[in-house]
Amino acid sequence: MLRRFLKCMPVIAVVAFCCSCDDSDKVTPETDEKPDNTDTAFVKGADISWVTEMEDDGVKFYDSKGEEKDCFLLMKEVGMNAIRLRVWVNPENGYGDYCNQKDVVAKAVRARNAGMDVMVDFHYSDFFADPGRQTMPAAWAGKPMAELRSAVADHTKSLLNALKTSGVAPKWVQVGNETRNGMMWSSGQLWTSSGDIADGWNNYAGLSNAGYDAVKSVFPDAIVIVHQNNAWEDLDWWFRKFKAAGGKFDMIGLSHYPQAEQNKTWITVNQLALSHIKSLGDTYGCKVMVCETGVKTYMNEGTAASVLAEFMTEARKLDQCAGVFYWEPQTDGSWKPSHYETLKWNAYDMGAFSKDGRPTSVLDCFKD
Repeated sequence: MLRRFLKCMPVIAVVAFCCSCDDSDKVTPETDEKPDNTDTAFVKGADISWVTEMEDDGVKFYDSKGEEKDCFLLMKEVGMNAIRLRVWVNPENGYGDYCNQKDVVAKAVRARNAGMDVMVDFHYSDFFADPGRQTMPAAWAGKPMAELRSAVADHTKSLLNALKTSGVAPKWVQVGNETRNGMMWSSGQLWTSSGDIADGWNNYAGLSNAGYDAVKSVFPDAIVIVHQNNAWEDLDWWFRKFKAAGGKFDMIGLSHYPQAEQNKTWITVNQLALSHIKSLGDTYGCKVMVCETGVKTYMNEGTAASVLAEFMTEARKLDQCAGVFYWEPQTDGSWKPSHYETLKWNAYDMGAFSKDGRPTSVLDCFKD
């Protein structure tokens, strides 16, 4: 399970960010630039969902000249043209007041004001959802399938309507995060160690489609993504089963962490991912977005920069690839959210910022 693997990697170093930050509700100043909504533009994005918690923690961000800068504007400066934001159903239950509707809308407004497109990533859980953990939201536990589909639709529409009210129209919406084994277990689960679950694919497709239809009811032009982990694997079998169950999507989303596979070199992982992006795009007649990527910046920055640059260079040559989002690049390998302490998790070790709050050379490949 990739996400837990990433979160449990050893911490490379520990530093404390000083400086206080009381302006948690700050909004990035508007620019005259408008988001690039052309279908042919290669997306260079970042998921910076932790940014508001980091700011509340006193973390500051700086450009290459050492000048303090708003994180959204800094992402634009290093070459990003889009921001991805995750949404949890009820994160207040033990995980703080982040990644809920209020927090997501505030961040989406800041992204819009910085002239960047927005991707919304619905986890349909109260915490991280990934291949090894798709926990049913506590408020939805015990509901029959029809009510769960309604809950998915209502939650999706509530967040998107709040964005619309705030003047933000997301360009892409993920209905689920890395849903290899379905979502909202066990109601939307596909298999267990004993084998496939009866009606598992139909149940999952019904829940996913409830999200798809809800997105289209609020933003008909939004591109709906179904997202899977491990871009290096051949996932044609998965999408064939999903389509056979009536599953709907406009775009395929993949996660790609080229240095996270212990039994494969990063060169091999990159090559496999590029091959499968092309084949999936051709097979299903749609674009493929790399919704998450990350490299081992703090192990060897030079190597990490080469790993990502090689992938980005080749991905941009593929007509089938819509773009690439870096996952939480603004972290430094030491900072971690407060609830990680409770869970005894180490800090995420694939951020792309230095200990002094500046972008590293890993992000150079996002510049034109």
